[in-house]
Amino acid sequence: MGYRICSDVGGTFTDVVVIEENGTTNIFKSLTTLENRVNGVVDCLRLAAEFYQKPLKKFMAECEFFAHGTTAGTNALIEGKVAKVGLLCTKGFRDVLLFREAGKDHPFDWHVDHPEPFVPRYLTLPVTERINSEGQISTPLNEDEVRAVIKKFKSYNVEAIAVSLLWSFVNPQHEIRIGEIIEEEWPEMTYTLSHQVSPRIREYRRTISTAIDASLKPLMNDYISHFENSLKEIGYNGELSLLTSSGGVLTPEAMMGKPIYSLDSGPALAPIAGKFYAEKEFNKCNVITCDMGGTSFDMSRITDGILTVTTDSIIYGEKINIPKVDVKTIGAGGGSIAWVDEGGLLRLGPEGAGSLPGPACYMRGGKYPTITDANLVLGYLDEGFFLGGTMKVSKRLAEQAIFEYVAKPLNVSIIEAAYMIYNSANHIMTEAMRDITIWEGIDPKEYTIVAGGGAIGMHVASIGSQLGCSEIIVPKTASTLSAFGGVVADVISGFSRSHVTTTDAFNFDKVNLILKDLEEEARTFLNRVGIPMERQVLEFSAEARYPFQNNELTVPLKGNVFINDDDITKFAKDFHNQHDETLGSKSEKEAIEIAMWKVKAKGIMPDIKLQEQNLFHEEPETLAIKPSRQAFFKECGGMIEVPVYNEELLRAGNIINGPAIIEQPTTNIVITPDCKATISRYGNVKVEIKAEKANHEAHKSQLLANSPL
Repeated sequence: MGYRICSDVGGTFTDVVVIEENGTTNIFKSLTTLENRVNGVVDCLRLAAEFYQKPLKKFMAECEFFAHGTTAGTNALIEGKVAKVGLLCTKGFRDVLLFREAGKDHPFDWHVDHPEPFVPRYLTLPVTERINSEGQISTPLNEDEVRAVIKKFKSYNVEAIAVSLLWSFVNPQHEIRIGEIIEEEWPEMTYTLSHQVSPRIREYRRTISTAIDASLKPLMNDYISHFENSLKEIGYNGELSLLTSSGGVLTPEAMMGKPIYSLDSGPALAPIAGKFYAEKEFNKCNVITCDMGGTSFDMSRITDGILTVTTDSIIYGEKINIPKVDVKTIGAGGGSIAWVDEGGLLRLGPEGAGSLPGPACYMRGGKYPTITDANLVLGYLDEGFFLGGTMKVSKRLAEQAIFEYVAKPLNVSIIEAAYMIYNSANHIMTEAMRDITIWEGIDPKEYTIVAGGGAIGMHVASIGSQLGCSEIIVPKTASTLSAFGGVVADVISGFSRSHVTTTDAFNFDKVNLILKDLEEEARTFLNRVGIPMERQVLEFSAEARYPFQNNELTVPLKGNVFINDDDITKFAKDFHNQHDETLGSKSEKEAIEIAMWKVKAKGIMPDIKLQEQNLFHEEPETLAIKPSRQAFFKECGGMIEVPVYNEELLRAGNIINGPAIIEQPTTNIVITPDCKATISRYGNVKVEIKAEKANHEAHKSQLLANSPL
């Protein structure tokens, strides 16, 4: 039997998804071990081996594919635990990281300090060289200065070197030579060349991307090597695949070369899983994915089956230009701490409890109330069935924390305080989802919500109702949505070249040469990672804009060659239409500037066929009905006795009307009175919200969001 496995290390829990050859899917969770993240993964794999009643080494030997996503790089960046970087730049451009693109985000607010550059100025050292915008060498590289700079970096004990020269993405000759000199003078030193990690126009973004990549290399190279060795020790014989921020997977060698692609790699895979499930269950191409774990709430949107990938993202306050799945994140996870400010207003986050000490109910020393504590007090979680009964939690400790830090300051009961925490979380998450829908001109009623994360099931019906959606999917793998995305994701890498030309003076020879080079580079990558030709797909595109615009739109290309003016006319028509659809206007008489040429190299992975069930009758079997319990439903007047169902014993075709609770070992699903849940033929829970209720709640929620009070 060949297993496909993906592990995803989050801030609170580590997730593992195992898919069998027949499509049967099983999930396993353990607390993240922050001191050594590999341990949490191995703990999950041991649970999986026990489940399949096999020794760990035999189980891992039968694994044919293993993917892994981690927050190690992201956390190191946030916590400032990255390598000490020396930046080597063109003489006269030493302050690129200091000036950024406008100095600071709020230039007229004198209370906001000017941010410190990512690389201190004393570690940013220039060398004499100059390549112009056409790629011609204006000033030769002074190699003696390069060697002198490396000597200074040695004296400063830098741990990685970033090289970012002016216009190197047009002609990388000088950067390549500097890399050779680094290897001659300091063979053990890791370094990053800007034309390799970000061959794009915009000096600051290319330079900061290079510096961040260099700062991550020592850490991520050690992490990846350690992870590979750990897998070998427990019996895995295949090649490790690593999740990327662009929504695909890379080999360890490729990721070690560009570790910046590991940043936010986990959240980037949830949309892949969301698209997979929406197409399977509803044959829908418009999807909103939301993933609520222990630390954060991540959202993304897929329109017409196309995943939104941006090169204009912010990491740790810095604007990078690395292709990244467009995921919006807010601090609203199950571990987000609730507190009352000096003005008597309830707040959530941004501080979180993490896995240690965790929420108060975890009995690990946490004393502050969290969203998880509120869900336990409201009856949405069962004290005796947390993580399927494998982890003990205390309702009494949750009540104590809520009383001390919320109920007492606000002079309300514990139940009222818990519901205030729950309701506030729902409103915060709903408003965040409006940012990627309504406020961008998208009607959420036309989208299906795919819900993921261990905490999402208790909130998604309320969120969907407030947003105006009518269809929700809570997959069997909801609590491990990102990890499942890693199993169904393709091998993806992007390649690009900057060359500015216009539709009224198009440089056919130069553009066609660039597209040919990009195709060769993409094919070389796919061949190197072992993707056969029949599973190789190349998607060409260009970034274009009207004159004097600051930002570009990415326009797909019909092919990889421009033959005559008819091809230019077709491209211009596509750009005008996309500009109109995206921004609500177009100017067909204007010439178009094309600044960037790109190709996405995709290695299509074998399709995952989920195990299907025969449809059963609507009424759940008696075995699936658990003892009822008290739970809070405001629409029903407060705490009421509600039916509880064991999701593992529900059959395809079963229908459950709200109010009710469906329990999984790794998440619970709260079915509100305005909803009904149906078990699909794939075993997922499809939640339908009555249209009139969804419209009413959406209108009411929007009025509250826009209220001056």
